[in-house]
Order: sequence, then C-alpha cells, then structure tokens
Amino acid sequence: MNEKIILVWFRNDLRIHDNEILSEAVRRADKVLPVYIFDPFYFKSDAPSGAKTGNFRARFQIESVANLRENLRKLNAELIIRIGDPAEVLVKLAEEYHISEVYHHREVAPDETGISEKVEEALWKMKLNLRHFIGHTLYHKEDLPFPIKDIPDSFVTFKKKVERDSTVRPVVPTPQHVLIPEITDPGELPTLSALNIAEPVDDARAGVKITGGETAALERLQQYLSNNVTKNQPNSSGLGPWLAIGCISPRQVYWEVFNHQKEHHLQNADPLMLELLWRDYFRFMFKKHGRQFFQSEGFGTAPDLAANQDELFEQWKSGHTGEPFIDAAMHQLNATGYISNYSRQAVAAFLTKDLQVDWTRGALYFEQKLIDYSPASNWGNWAFIAGVGNDTKSNRFFNASKSAQSDNDYINTWLPTVDDTHPL
Repeated sequence: MNEKIILVWFRNDLRIHDNEILSEAVRRADKVLPVYIFDPFYFKSDAPSGAKTGNFRARFQIESVANLRENLRKLNAELIIRIGDPAEVLVKLAEEYHISEVYHHREVAPDETGISEKVEEALWKMKLNLRHFIGHTLYHKEDLPFPIKDIPDSFVTFKKKVERDSTVRPVVPTPQHVLIPEITDPGELPTLSALNIAEPVDDARAGVKITGGETAALERLQQYLSNNVTKNQPNSSGLGPWLAIGCISPRQVYWEVFNHQKEHHLQNADPLMLELLWRDYFRFMFKKHGRQFFQSEGFGTAPDLAANQDELFEQWKSGHTGEPFIDAAMHQLNATGYISNYSRQAVAAFLTKDLQVDWTRGALYFEQKLIDYSPASNWGNWAFIAGVGNDTKSNRFFNASKSAQSDNDYINTWLPTVDDTHPL
C-alpha cells in the first residue's frame, strides 16, 4: 500500500501553532513534506516603483522562514526551502516525493490568488488536488452571519453583526511530532543578496529591532499582555509585522487576550480586538469586491489631482513637504519600515487631501516599504482615507488618538535638520 504524503505549502502562515494546514496534514497523512518558496516575483526590481518587497520586510521574511525551520526541527521535521516559480517548484517536488495532495491557506488579493490558480492548474495536470484552507482571519468565513456577497460594506454594521452573531473558533492543536519522508536536499536559506535585495541599515533611533519569526511573535504578545495588566489604555500591540506574515494567528491572539483579561478581571475592551476586526473586514471586502480596491476611482469617482504630481510625490516620500509631523513620519518609515497606525493615516490623508496626489502611488510605496504590508489592509486603508473606499462613514472607529501631531519628542527624533529640509 502506498504511503499518503501531503505537501504543506507555507506562504503567509509561518507558524506551527494554530496552523490548520500543518495539523490537518499530520492528522491525515502518513508523512508530511513542509515547503516554503521564495518567489522571485516579489523581489524583481524592474517595476517602475522598484521591488514589491523592500529590504526591511525581506529580511523579516527570511528571519521568519528561518525560525519556522528551527521550530519544525524541534518536531523532528524539516522545511524544504526553494527559490523559484511556485507552480514549477511544487510540481517538481510532487513528482520527486510522490505527493498525494497539497495543502495551503487561501489568499484574497489578485497577485496571490493568481499564483494559487497557476499552482492549482499545474497540479491538476498531474491529477493532484490543491486543497484550500481558511487561516488568515479571526472569524472563519463559514461562521459569518452572512455569505461573502452579502457582507455589509459598512464596517460599523459588519462589526455589530459579527460580534453579536458569530463566535471565534478555538485554536487548532499544535503537532507534537511531524513525520517526514527522507529529504535529500532541504535547500539553503537565501541571503538578501541572493534575492537581489540590499541589506537594510538599522537606525539607532528605532529602538529594539523587529525580528521575524513565531518565537519573537509569541514573546511580543506576552510582553504586550504583561505591560497592560494595570493600564486603562493599553499601548499598541506592535504585532502587525508578525500577523501580516502569519507568524502568529489572529485567533491565537484573540484567545490569549480573552483569557488574560478574564484572569486579571480587566473590564475595558482591548483595542487589539478592534485591530483584528479591521483586518478581517478588509480581507472579506477583498473577497467580495476584488480588483476595485486597486483602481484610482475605487468605489467612487477619481479625485481631482494636482498637475505636478511627480514632484509632490517625491517630496512626500522623502519627507520634504515642510510639514514637521508628516516629514518625521516619512523619515521613520524610510529608516525602519514601520510607523504607527495614526502616522499612516496622517501621511496618507496629507498625500491625498493636501497634496492631491493619486492615492495608489502612496499605497504602492507602502507596499514596498512596510514590514507589515498586507494587501487587503494596505489597499483597503488607503482607499478608505482617499474617500474612494466602499465605506466612507466609519471614521469614528478608524481614527486613532491625534496626540501624536503635537509630540515634539517624536518630531525632534525623526525630523531631519533644518538645513536638510526642502519645504514646498
């Protein structure tokens, strides 16, 4: 009798905890083949705006894959690492290891779903099934009180109905042991230069470096929980980078926060829960509306744009607009790959409303620069702020504290010297 070997294709789910494709493969197969593929599509630099993945996120990604391999090895498993077109790589591995089925988590943005479709087509020619799982959202789509096509476009309505009528599923068990076939060539973890990406330079002003991987994500979550036991207004979780690449699941974050609040008798709603709901909302909106989020007119009409867009955009992205807070935030983004939620809203509003530059330029720039770039959240947020999103009436939930605008310490830290500025 032939062994059943399931290939687990990791993408934006770089974890062993609450990972259904891994736990289901372990449960259903005789052996499991864990695979991660660095797709050159995300690192090619011939696009007008440069590589889709900037150097801070690329480094974070490599660190996260390295940590996944390390954690799988603790389960007596191994992670196969390759660089190439996923459709070609997976077909080759399927043939070499006599794979019975391939598991992966379903994506929602066009680039990612296009890759999945290409893989599915290639595997189908081999009479192999690509099985899709749902693992990127807090609420499972099957548990929503409405089908995807009927999801309310209003975030307020979505939030109210989901919180009232849906429940968050428990996390899936973490495998204690993963049986794998004999692997002849696990593959090397690529360097940044192998991906044609320059090494990032860490800025001393950034404080603690954001390190990729599930281990760091779990540590960050525990730090957040312990710091907020006695505070009425918890600080930002800072979990965005790890959530974006799936080093930790929103469901695990939810239950850890829920149990922590219960244990410590904390009554206040944790703002982290609202962040998770916004993530879900945008992913479901992408599932519902698709490519409309990538068009300048979005769900409305194309806004009036300035004549000298190229010049204004260059001033914005280099932090030379003459607006202290905006410039400080852009310098921080360029130097670290990360800025706060409020800073993102502020610089996006300034680019679209004050400078009247096409919002899609800003969204593409964020895609390149942000460590925690996630297609649905990024493009959904930008369309929302530009006023061409599918919901323009939920600002009271969307706006963060505006105290940052008058934070002189922040401005003094990140604003360049006066001699270096080029105001409009």
